Amino acid sequence: MKSFRCSLLLFALLSGQAYGQVAGAPLAPKDSAADMSLSELEAAAAHLKDAGIATKRMLEGGIFSVNVRHIKGAETALQHGRISEIWVIREGSGIVATGGELIDQEAGSSPGEYRGSGIRGGHERLIKAGDVVFVPPGVPHGIKQTDSIVYLNIRFELRDED
Repeated sequence: MKSFRCSLLLFALLSGQAYGQVAGAPLAPKDSAADMSLSELEAAAAHLKDAGIATKRMLEGGIFSVNVRHIKGAETALQHGRISEIWVIREGSGIVATGGELIDQEAGSSPGEYRGSGIRGGHERLIKAGDVVFVPPGVPHGIKQTDSIVYLNIRFELRDED
């Protein structure tokens, strides 16, 4: 599983072509690999828990980003128009809902981005440490029924076909 996680991270690092900077997030290098140690990921998760915030961006690469997320309690249901996500669950557990439709859908901050109060008609299942979840663009998704869950969130923006 460790090599699979490393492969996911390597794929994320090598797949970007445009490199934009997000405040506080290191810019992905263009000419070398970037590493994140387990202790760095654990420190980020501890910071999120202590500060009561949900996301810390660890690496920014323009069309991709690597984030650590901590969800405590229910998460609002989301849908991204141009973003795929890979989640690697590090600790805790919860119920993930994917598919179906957003309840009380509202427009988000970017075109094609939506949020809702929940998901109707989606597929629900338990996720726990060690599990991997892939969410393609346009698929409603969210985590609920969790006391606490920490996951590595790798996000890729959909590229236009050549």
